[in-house]
Amino acid sequence: MTTVTDLYPSRGTTEVSVPRQDPVVWGSPSTPGPIPAGDLQAFERDGFLAMQDLLGDDEVDVYRRELERLVTDPTIRADERSIVEPKSKEIRSVFEVHRISEVFARLVRDERVVGRARQILGSDVYVHQSRINVKPGFGASGFYWHSDFETWHAEDGLPNMRTVSVSIALTENYDTNGGLMIMPGSHRTFLGCAGATPEDNYRQSLQMQDAGTPSDEALTSMASQYGIKLFTGRAGSATWFDCNCMHGSGDNITPFPRSNVFIVFNSVENKAVEPFAAPIRRPEFIGARDFTPVK
Repeated sequence: MTTVTDLYPSRGTTEVSVPRQDPVVWGSPSTPGPIPAGDLQAFERDGFLAMQDLLGDDEVDVYRRELERLVTDPTIRADERSIVEPKSKEIRSVFEVHRISEVFARLVRDERVVGRARQILGSDVYVHQSRINVKPGFGASGFYWHSDFETWHAEDGLPNMRTVSVSIALTENYDTNGGLMIMPGSHRTFLGCAGATPEDNYRQSLQMQDAGTPSDEALTSMASQYGIKLFTGRAGSATWFDCNCMHGSGDNITPFPRSNVFIVFNSVENKAVEPFAAPIRRPEFIGARDFTPVK
């Protein structure tokens, strides 16, 4: 068995902070793709790239209708890939949506989407995770500050920071309805969180993060250094962000829902191995073990 060096230790007895060991943009300047050179430089600097018009209004309508169909389907609700809001008992997320729905599978294959992932990661890519998120008004809970890579490394076994996410808005993102917040530049520092990973931690973490949560002191330091950017935009807008960005979202206590489709692309050259800091793998609908490239 080939031993993979753990570049990013986490879930130990103490919290640790180490510089990023990997590139941010893996593709060369000549790598083809839809992202202009200036935007790629901004992504490398900030760790994210926001765009207002990835999808047109007609396309948004198609995906929003499909989201509504899925979250109101009793069969989908009964599926283990559906995560239910603790308070309202409504569906919060549906995972592996590109396998459940051909409509969302087409979105994953859309060159405007997968082409940007290939350009950033410098290789063919596969879907490490996909989901639709439903954040209705009047009390849908947020997600606490975290780095996705910390979890994907510790619990899914992704060796390197060669993974990029895109969140595509299917409803208007206001500055009041629990939008995505990112600390610009935080992707250049890995924060290894303290505390062991419980077995089957994913069951709790998908509703409320606990293991893999940074300390208040670390978050205060990072926010003071990097600041916080809140993303707003029309339905059809998108935010691409690096796997190691420190990010989170607040509760939505407005009447206005915030729903999105979330796709995680990983390089085929960064396939998952055994978890680096967890007793067992998470289920494949959360951390894929099918490394087939998106075509």
